[in-house]
Amino acid sequence: MTTQARPTTVESTAAGQKIVPGPRGMPLLGNLPEFGKDPLAFFERLRARGDLVSWRFGRSPALFIAHPDTIGELLTEVERTFDQPDLGIAFRTLLGNGVVVAKGADWRRKRSLVQPSVRPRQVRSYAATMAECAVALADRWTDGQRVDIKKEMTALTQLIAVRTIFGADTAADTEAIGRAMDVAQKEIGAEFSGIGALLPDWVPTPGRARVTRATAVIDTEVARVVARHREGDSERPDLLSRLLAARDETGARLSDREIRDETVTLYIGGHETTSSTLVWAWYLLSRHPRVRDALTEELDRVLGDHEPGFDDYSRLTYTQAVVKETLRLYPTIWLITGIAKDGASLGGTPIPPGTRVWSSQWATHRDGRWFTDPEEFRPERWHTPGSAGNEPPEEIPEYAWFPFGGGPRVCLGTRFAMVEAVLVLAVLARRFTLTVDPGEIRPVPSLTLQPDRDLHATARTRPRRRATDAR
Repeated sequence: MTTQARPTTVESTAAGQKIVPGPRGMPLLGNLPEFGKDPLAFFERLRARGDLVSWRFGRSPALFIAHPDTIGELLTEVERTFDQPDLGIAFRTLLGNGVVVAKGADWRRKRSLVQPSVRPRQVRSYAATMAECAVALADRWTDGQRVDIKKEMTALTQLIAVRTIFGADTAADTEAIGRAMDVAQKEIGAEFSGIGALLPDWVPTPGRARVTRATAVIDTEVARVVARHREGDSERPDLLSRLLAARDETGARLSDREIRDETVTLYIGGHETTSSTLVWAWYLLSRHPRVRDALTEELDRVLGDHEPGFDDYSRLTYTQAVVKETLRLYPTIWLITGIAKDGASLGGTPIPPGTRVWSSQWATHRDGRWFTDPEEFRPERWHTPGSAGNEPPEEIPEYAWFPFGGGPRVCLGTRFAMVEAVLVLAVLARRFTLTVDPGEIRPVPSLTLQPDRDLHATARTRPRRRATDAR
């Protein structure tokens, strides 16, 4: 691997760059077959051609952008000169018209109603549930136990999501919704990168049928829990209760359908993203003992003999860096796309209306111009001097790292996801070392970036340090 100098300053900008042609496509299909075969590798090949590269998504003109400056323009200009794209019937079937999909005034109204439920004050109240669920899992693990990490992290984040969103804690809620979500997200990913992306909405396919059936299960569960909430006399501290009580500037509440759409959106954001991030984190920590040792040193020093809580989050700086570096190498959301409107431009280059613009966290996060040794797992690039880090953090351009998007449509659950991942990792890594079985895991880009197989490991108990030792 070629070692590149640290980018202490960023002199390269996207201003004045021209659009360069991408690979030749097939008649009617364009570059869709190459994209569908391996989207991550496809975007890396486009990045090697330049920062603005044209290609064709079927018969539709498309543009790939790789430079942080143009990515920032795309993300900040959504709703003005770029529009939200239609991501297909399978995606709409699951997400409905929630805040992630809505546009214009409808989006602004829904964002104003949903945002208060995930503000820092509310996340603080959810943090106790996150830690409690993680502690309960740690209490069940034993020294030498074989652990299916993917299964355990999925079950844990599902439980946290059900408790924080629905305020419910029954096996039926967790299992039924979880199974349906797994089916739906896999089918959405398959359609999005396959021939289904070119088919009209009315064309029936087996994958679309499976999404419809899975969505029906989710709708039934959500409707049941909503009804139970409305029958209660006291206000509950969960996300669903806050959505039910929210009113817009006219005094109107969210409709039943809107409640359903926002609930599903929050569930995906609070479960799918964190689950896969934790799986990738354990995978990377097992293969980098130096990082694992630095992580546990911080956990012993900061936490001593108590379990982590929200007040510890800001002090667990190296743990945060581990999560951020995991999201750099394996971003759960791996692409963002928008449609150019009249007057759109990127880097000073006019973009024809109707052009679909694509950016990929995977490709930009692994660009050697912005990250020293981009393929290496180095949390120190994010870590401030002190505690576990010996190097100053790298100077990373804005929008060179954007796992949660950015601009006005940045993910509303960003803080929720970061706090959850840090607290869960802190609880479990403080007690156990997980040694993952040999073998490489490959990322599979579906609705989120998922590992291609189950991940098995051996859990070994770490000796606990007394509070006096941690001073």
